[in-house]
Amino acid sequence: MTARPPLRVPVGPDARRWSTFRAERTLVVAARTVTSTVRVLECLPALVRDDSRVSVVFAYDPTSAFSDGVLDLLHDAGCRIMPWDQLGRAAPDLILSASENIEVPDGDCPVLVLPHGVGFQKFVPDSRSSRVRLSGVVSDALLESGRAWLAVSHPDQEEQLLSTHPKTAGRTLLVGDPCFDELLSSRPHRATYRRALGVAEDRRLVIVSSTWGPSSLIGQCPDLPARLLASLPYDEYQVGLIVHPNVWAAHGSWQIRTLLASALDAGLMLIPPVHSWRTALVAADLVIGDHGSVTLYGASLGTPVLLAAFGEDSVPRTAAGALAQLAPRLDPGTELHQQVADAVSTHERPPCASIAQQAFAEPGQAHARLRANLYRLMKLTEPVSASPDAPVLSPPEPTHAAATSCTSWRVTTTVSTDGGRSAVSVLRLPAAVSEPGAEDGSTFVHLACDEEEEDRRLTESASVMLRHRAATTDVCALRWIAETLDRLPGCRLAAVDTDAHTTLAGLRDGRVVTATVTGPTPGPGPVAAVVYALLRASQPLSDASVTLRIGSARTEDVLLRLHPHLPALS
Repeated sequence: MTARPPLRVPVGPDARRWSTFRAERTLVVAARTVTSTVRVLECLPALVRDDSRVSVVFAYDPTSAFSDGVLDLLHDAGCRIMPWDQLGRAAPDLILSASENIEVPDGDCPVLVLPHGVGFQKFVPDSRSSRVRLSGVVSDALLESGRAWLAVSHPDQEEQLLSTHPKTAGRTLLVGDPCFDELLSSRPHRATYRRALGVAEDRRLVIVSSTWGPSSLIGQCPDLPARLLASLPYDEYQVGLIVHPNVWAAHGSWQIRTLLASALDAGLMLIPPVHSWRTALVAADLVIGDHGSVTLYGASLGTPVLLAAFGEDSVPRTAAGALAQLAPRLDPGTELHQQVADAVSTHERPPCASIAQQAFAEPGQAHARLRANLYRLMKLTEPVSASPDAPVLSPPEPTHAAATSCTSWRVTTTVSTDGGRSAVSVLRLPAAVSEPGAEDGSTFVHLACDEEEEDRRLTESASVMLRHRAATTDVCALRWIAETLDRLPGCRLAAVDTDAHTTLAGLRDGRVVTATVTGPTPGPGPVAAVVYALLRASQPLSDASVTLRIGSARTEDVLLRLHPHLPALS
């Protein structure tokens, strides 16, 4: 008979011989999917903080269709991992999970199940049959055993469960929603998150959120991120995408990035599936979503919401159902810019701001209530420390938050007169997702590329070349301009910033324009667009004062000085 593998510390009957900490209770976290595992990882540290009496071990259940990524998540977090088939011998005092679809071994220890989204709002495929089931509800057998406890965030959820699953009677705990409480406590730090995400003060952050499955936003409209980027002025909007971890687990990051390749080239911020979505949601000016929990969280925070999809797998007469009735719809088949602009510019209270009252009871109490129930189920006195508040979310790491850089633009400029002097309006759209517009007597279109653009077809076709890394000296700037114009004979103008207010633009005929912006420079792109437009309009560049308009919100004065020739560089 083959011997069973030994249990690893800190669990099992022999654990005390090898453990450093003399724990009194063993808490086992069931880790089955990324979505459910990360929910526990995010809220548990605040509950057992500083308490050496509790030993926490993670048991990996590999049976889910969405288990890919769970082990990486646990290893990255530094968790102690136990194979699922050893759980029965570990003698845990409590099993904690945010996945209801676990096969719990025989025993008498309680099982506390947290929701891994907002309540019980969705029908999902049943892995044990060909039918669908209500997400979040454990099996009847586990309910009948008297071991299962279901955490709910609102009394209405208790009534919902009683009407559809009578065996949940007496098995629910009104806790609240730790994730929503963390989002609420983090709202004062919104500006910090926006800076970490690279969102400029004068840009609006549009977050596109998709749950998983064929009726999800990404399943119904996989081209929506690219179409938004093609419609929204680059200098006014930034677009981010939050995709449910189940999509990452089922299809892989390669498939997702390949599907979104053009949008990523256009500057789409693809939010990692773990942790970072919360700070992105707090930072958002608008959420375009579906029937997933992220959209519901956004609406509950008071952020304007547009629904681009809403699946039939959503459960009626829930907070998600109310969202479907209250939230305005995005029409993907019509022009997107005006729909987005109208949604973010309204000064009225968003129509779905009341959703929070239907989804979350007594916000701010979830961590304290959850700790009390956790220790009660472990039959252990709570720590003497104060009841935990919802922790503030840490800013996303720049390497995880940065958008894929856009490196080429279709630029439309319109030259007009404002108070007796020239004015140039600049509209930039990412070249990866947009087509050239039409020209007329005062409107001109050109292609501008950054020096880091990798597509030679674009750089060799560009009328304007840019360097977004500021030059350290004027000499360095002029050298780069000369080398760029020499390397790309089709380029008419090359521009680079030299300080916070000044851009140098070198022309094909050897002349150099020094452009000084009265306010902070918007970067070389818009300033170079002014010079290019005046060239096309045959307007003077020498000692000219020009009004630069970037979108509807930003106006800058630009002073131009013309130098006859590129100086000789040693």
